[in-house]
Amino acid sequence: MKVGGIQALRRWRAEQSGRVGLVPTMGALHSGHQALMTRARSESDLVVASIFVNPLQFGADEDFVQYPRPIEEDLKKCEEAGVDFVFAPALAEMYPSAPEVRVVAGRMGAVFEGAARPGHFDGVLTVVAKLFTLIAPDVTVFGLKDIQQFVLVKRMIADLNFDIELIGLPVVRDADGLAMSSRNSYLAPDDRARALAIPRALTAASEVAERGRATAEPSAGGGSSGSGGGTGAGLPDAVEAAALAELEPAAERGDLEIIYCSLVEAATLQPCPPDFTGSALLLVSATVGGTHLIDNLPLEF
Repeated sequence: MKVGGIQALRRWRAEQSGRVGLVPTMGALHSGHQALMTRARSESDLVVASIFVNPLQFGADEDFVQYPRPIEEDLKKCEEAGVDFVFAPALAEMYPSAPEVRVVAGRMGAVFEGAARPGHFDGVLTVVAKLFTLIAPDVTVFGLKDIQQFVLVKRMIADLNFDIELIGLPVVRDADGLAMSSRNSYLAPDDRARALAIPRALTAASEVAERGRATAEPSAGGGSSGSGGGTGAGLPDAVEAAALAELEPAAERGDLEIIYCSLVEAATLQPCPPDFTGSALLLVSATVGGTHLIDNLPLEF
């Protein structure tokens, strides 16, 4: 496994042939990242993992300086996952000066995480575009925990004509149900226990969606919508309400602060109307003990 910055990458890339897969990361790797690398390996002849903590996606009061950077541990995890080249550039290589030209995420980048973290997705898309240009991958693999990021990268690939296949891997969870995240290391044990309200909210929403679909199926030919929390035209509202029924009591106890909990259309990130049918996402974000956490649940109506 080779490790290097821009010049080493260019030399290595010029010598390679075959299909190249890219897994972009900011380091502080866990088994969820390794799952992305394993998938990239299955789709490619060669795998590049990037490790770069990108300052453009951090706000002034966020954790850019504190963000964990255990590079030696990260390199071991990359090697275990079969990575061929770890692109670990210095900050001055990626941004010799403050960039004047950036990718703008647009409307879909200004809602939810974009509203909570203004400019975040402009920074994400700018660095991802740079990685695509430098590495020229054939395929790239992203985790779906950061689902809004995935939707925006997909749109950028289409809008900017990158000839890259994008693959998304489902959320990887720890045994207690919490979505794996590098920022979970910030959580004290008590805070981690409080954070479990987030996966509980998603489970409650999933159960309501399943009951609603089961109730609606027999009446597809014109029967009644049934009872029990909302089916048919009211099901999207009932699903969102079920999640909030878990989160709001936790917020009232002071266990967490809800940033958003919203059911949206998967393709547009627009709120789902009561009669929505199709692919949707339940987006949840909360602060627990000062740590910003996100999660989501894909649903079909």
